[in-house]
Amino acid sequence: MLVEGKWTKDWKAMQKADEKGRFVRQVSSFRNWITPDGSAGPTGTGGFKAEAGRYRLYVAFICPWASRTLMARKLKGLDEYIDVTVVNPVMTNQGWSFVQYAGSDFDPLFNSNYLHEIYTRADSLFTGRATVPVLWDMKQNMMVNNESADILRMFDTAFEHLVPSNVRLYPKQYASEIDELNPRIYDLLNNGVYKAGFTQSQESYLEAVTEVFSMLDELEQRLEGKQYLVGNQLTETDVRTFVTLIRFDAAYHGLFKTNLKRIADYKNLSAYMERILRLPGVIETVNMDHITTGYYSIKDLNPAGIKPIGPKHIDDLLRSVSH
Repeated sequence: MLVEGKWTKDWKAMQKADEKGRFVRQVSSFRNWITPDGSAGPTGTGGFKAEAGRYRLYVAFICPWASRTLMARKLKGLDEYIDVTVVNPVMTNQGWSFVQYAGSDFDPLFNSNYLHEIYTRADSLFTGRATVPVLWDMKQNMMVNNESADILRMFDTAFEHLVPSNVRLYPKQYASEIDELNPRIYDLLNNGVYKAGFTQSQESYLEAVTEVFSMLDELEQRLEGKQYLVGNQLTETDVRTFVTLIRFDAAYHGLFKTNLKRIADYKNLSAYMERILRLPGVIETVNMDHITTGYYSIKDLNPAGIKPIGPKHIDDLLRSVSH
């Protein structure tokens, strides 16, 4: 990680743990917002006006948080407005890198070797982990935001006057329901699988895995007779849920030991996952080779680096959608 702008130690998947061995995720630190007129958003400072070709999104296909932003970019038709750079899926001792791998990119702005070099360009004394996504302002040459929840929401509205859309990921009439459901899904499922996979005690593992399947069971029931989770229309809650579901059977079920059930064992969740996958552009945000290569390269969890060949039902699903 970086300490006052200097790389000091090898990257570790485990991050921090509390007194009971529970996984503790780093909090995002760059929280400016792109807005239609460049005024300040809910956090940070102003000066980031929505303009075509001004911003670049650094992502990893392996990362569900980054994939939230990729999905919003596609669903909102922002392909020609927000450029994308994809990092190598395999973590190095210095974190995310731009070493070439099929489907990844060089850094077109600074020819960086590692993502942490982007962070020190934004803040020469930055301390912390260099995470994705990163939203970069190419006009002012500075980082806008590295919090996926913020980026998801700003993509929903900031460019609406330039790229009108019928998709509204955070509709006002469902805001309170979305705001109630999102934190629970995040804590128990999105981050819950990581709490199960990266825990350092049996007690906290059992706590986390129980919560993961409690939430999956709840969502399965909630989807009975429904297409989507809130208002029976696509919202950001579906985006946030989908990115975990599509990775679950391929990575979390085995590597993270969340193996009580597969998503394939849930009728409603399976149909829901496929429904979202078939929305225009979403399949382009899912790269299962990057996902499995990336997760199974985590040495703390898979020291030999053996990459599984399945699961076949996920391969078959992706193949059917892409064709």
